[in-house]
Amino acid sequence: MQQLDMNSQTFKDELAKTEKFTDKVCESKGWVYAANEDVNEGVIMGLARHKLLYGKRFCPCFMVEPDPQKEGKFKSTDDRICPCKPAIEKEIPQTGICHCQLFCTPAYRQNQDKEIAAKNA
Repeated sequence: MQQLDMNSQTFKDELAKTEKFTDKVCESKGWVYAANEDVNEGVIMGLARHKLLYGKRFCPCFMVEPDPQKEGKFKSTDDRICPCKPAIEKEIPQTGICHCQLFCTPAYRQNQDKEIAAKNA
């Protein structure tokens, strides 16, 4: 596995780009971020890392492997490049949230917020 200095300016720059990218995904799809900020941060960092290592924002929840069909290229399970087809077509429409727990519908987030408020009451 390749190492990446997460304190490097290169990583910090890509992280900022990835944050803007995920903001645009939310805007364009009508989604919002799920309530768990720690998960959101980890997923966004994973997307940035994969962009630097593999050239694409592969979902950090799935393995990325060399593509045996294309030398020097990579692939992931179900070709999960953010925002992935399974999230767009199945996960979010059916459950309200994507597998990574990053993107969700506003209604799903509202329910998360209510659950959090009830636990803290």
